[in-house]
Amino acid sequence: MADLLTHVLIAYALLTVLGWRIDWLTRRWVSVGVAGVAIPDLVKVDLLVDADRLSAALGVPFTFDPIGTLGGVLLIAGAIALLFGARRRRAYAVLVTGGGSALVLDGVRLYADGRALYWLYPLWWR
Repeated sequence: MADLLTHVLIAYALLTVLGWRIDWLTRRWVSVGVAGVAIPDLVKVDLLVDADRLSAALGVPFTFDPIGTLGGVLLIAGAIALLFGARRRRAYAVLVTGGGSALVLDGVRLYADGRALYWLYPLWWR
């Protein structure tokens, strides 16, 4: 939980500072961007939904791991931004900023084997 709190606080600080320069980036949009921080952590849905059962039901191999990558953040932020109607571009920008900041913070974390996460998945692997 401390990891998510760190992501939220850093995204809040980043978007607040950007709001000093960008007129439309009000507190309302900052809160949307802070919600975008949770997008990479949606990979933890595998605690509730078993990927093997879902794979058997769909008939194709399935995993939740790509949700925590840059491509997953771009895709899910796009789906969420569609809910904002005419302001979907702004919503997409702040959601990707929030999710991207979480990925950058996760990217500097190393595992015991000396490797980092695969958050830039299509571009490079662990």
